[in-house]
Amino acid sequence: MLKFGRASASIAVTLALAACLPNSTVAADKTVAEKGPIKPALAEEIKKKLAERVPNARIDSVNTTPIPGLYEVVVNKRNVVYVDRDAKYLLDGELVDLTTRKSLTESRVADLRKVDFASLPFDDAIKVVKGKGERKLAVFSDPDCPFCKRLETSLKDMDNVTIYTFLYPLAQLHPDAHRKSALVWCSADRAAAWTALMLENKVPEGEAKCDTPMTKIAALAEQFGISGTPGIVFPNGKLVPGAIPREQIEQELGAAK
Repeated sequence: MLKFGRASASIAVTLALAACLPNSTVAADKTVAEKGPIKPALAEEIKKKLAERVPNARIDSVNTTPIPGLYEVVVNKRNVVYVDRDAKYLLDGELVDLTTRKSLTESRVADLRKVDFASLPFDDAIKVVKGKGERKLAVFSDPDCPFCKRLETSLKDMDNVTIYTFLYPLAQLHPDAHRKSALVWCSADRAAAWTALMLENKVPEGEAKCDTPMTKIAALAEQFGISGTPGIVFPNGKLVPGAIPREQIEQELGAAK
C-alpha cells in the first residue's frame, strides 16, 4: 500500500526548481499556467489518471500551483502531494516559496487540518480551569502516553487558561490506558483524578461503572486525523501534534486571539 508522507524539504525544493527549467518534464508540458481555480474538466481528468495509478488513495481535490504544469492533490482528506497533468510523476514533499521562505505545503495542510473549536463536545471532556480561565485549549490525551505526561508538566503552571481534555486511550500501544481513562471519567472529581494520575502517577481507586464518551471521542479523533497523542487544538482551529513546550503553547494561544 502506498503511503503518503513528507519528503525532505531540500529534495522537494530541488524538484520544484527543476520544474521551472526549460528541459524539465513539467516545463515540457504544453499546459500554460492556470490562474485561479482549476477547470473542473481538467481536475476530473487528473483525478481519473491518478486513481488508475494509485487505486488505494482517496483523491479529494485537485488545484493549480504557482508552477506551470504542477498540480496540488489533496489525498485522504489531510495530505497534500503534487502531480503533473498526466499524473505520471508524483512529488510527495514540501513546496517552498523561496521569496517568502514559506512552505506552501505546510500552510495548505494546516488549513486542511483546522478544527471547528466551538463545535467540540466539551461535555465529553475533563475541564480544568486555571486562574480566570479566559484562554482555552483542547487536548486529546492518553493516560499512559509519556508525551502526554510531559505536556501536562508544561500545562500545570500556566495561568488564565481552561483546558478541555478528551480521553483518547490508544489500546494498541497502551493496553491498560482504557481502564485508567474509565476510572478517571467515573471519578467524583475528574479534574483532580486526571491531574493526580498524570503528574503523580496515582491511579484512581474504585470501579469504572459509568458510561464513558471514549468511543465517541475516538471517532472524533479519526475525523480530525489525530492518530497519536497528545493532539492539541487551539481556538483558531489549529491542530498541533505532540508535547510542545509551554513557550510554544503560550505563543499559539496568543496567535489564536
